[in-house]
Amino acid sequence: MQKVKKLNFLLVFLVIILCLFGMLMIYSASSYSSDVLYGDSFHFVKKQIFGFLLGVILMFITYNFDYHKYYKLRFYIIAISILLLVLVFVPGIGISANGARRWIGFGSINLQSSEVAKFGFVLFSACYLSKNYQKTKTFKGILPILAVGGILCVLIMLEPNMSVTMCLGLVMISMLIIGGMSWKHFLILAIPGLALIVLLIVIEPYRFDRLMAFINPWANPKEEGYQLIQSLYSLGAGGLFGVGLFNSRQKYLFLPFSESDFIFAIIGEELGFVGAVMVLSVYVIIIALGIKIALNAKDRLGTYMASGIVSVIAMQVLINIAVVTGSIPPTGIPMPFISAGGTSLSVFMGAIGILCNIVKMSESKDNLDNTRKIYRNLHLKKNIKSL
Repeated sequence: MQKVKKLNFLLVFLVIILCLFGMLMIYSASSYSSDVLYGDSFHFVKKQIFGFLLGVILMFITYNFDYHKYYKLRFYIIAISILLLVLVFVPGIGISANGARRWIGFGSINLQSSEVAKFGFVLFSACYLSKNYQKTKTFKGILPILAVGGILCVLIMLEPNMSVTMCLGLVMISMLIIGGMSWKHFLILAIPGLALIVLLIVIEPYRFDRLMAFINPWANPKEEGYQLIQSLYSLGAGGLFGVGLFNSRQKYLFLPFSESDFIFAIIGEELGFVGAVMVLSVYVIIIALGIKIALNAKDRLGTYMASGIVSVIAMQVLINIAVVTGSIPPTGIPMPFISAGGTSLSVFMGAIGILCNIVKMSESKDNLDNTRKIYRNLHLKKNIKSL
């Protein structure tokens, strides 16, 4: 029991450290722009605090909710995920911003549906794989996951939101591989998948422009290449130890979305290479703890569920850093626990609660098994004495 408490404490402690650090960096990255645009330098920080408090509540709920019960709720979970994505396109409910419809509004509260859908898919897939793991060697056996994942990807792509679509697609493939999908089926899916990505880029002018900006951002430094150039300036200015906390120059309306999708560039500028590596080290530890939880889970459901949650965190961190450093074409995706975004923060914290519950329930099963062994041994000794 003590070992379980230490594991869960370390995981939650590191997540809260990232959340608090994120609020600090959000203030640093957005204080000037928030004051100019909203007349309140704490505009984004206040929203993040609300998301954090909601996340703490969700984490407490999911920690105390037996993860086995998700199996009975799996169809409701995926139905709600699809419904939330559909509501994005309903006039009066869906909210449009920067040419995309990715949010739904409930009074003064906005919800990004795709953030919920990612983990809804993970829970559904884990439940399916836990009962049908023997079928994953056949193409028919993986069709339900492909069908559900495909529906979610199409709805997210229509928003449009290619970055989350990529993240969800990669998580889907990783879960199928963990679930036992054959390499033959992987290649059958990967080849047309890559072809579809190329097609989606070519047929949409703004995506093609982003690709060209990735190849040579200085060809059009005031338009498509602007954001990547400013991000590279920010990282380059940081050097080894950074220019100092709150001393970023790029945050003065030079780097767009510096508080959200490109906050890692501000971290690199203010805290330097050393600070950026320390932040990444925390993510590595969290992911390692998640993998450990998956490997030590006492049933397939816990293993698949933990693997899926860790996959979402890992994929999102990798995509975010790759975009900020110019390693892949620019696309917006938040950095887990750090980037501004109340929905993202609260949902990710809720997912951490599920990981902790998997540890908790696994330990409970160990204690139950040990108790049964003790009673069995006592009963055996009693029978021997009676002889």
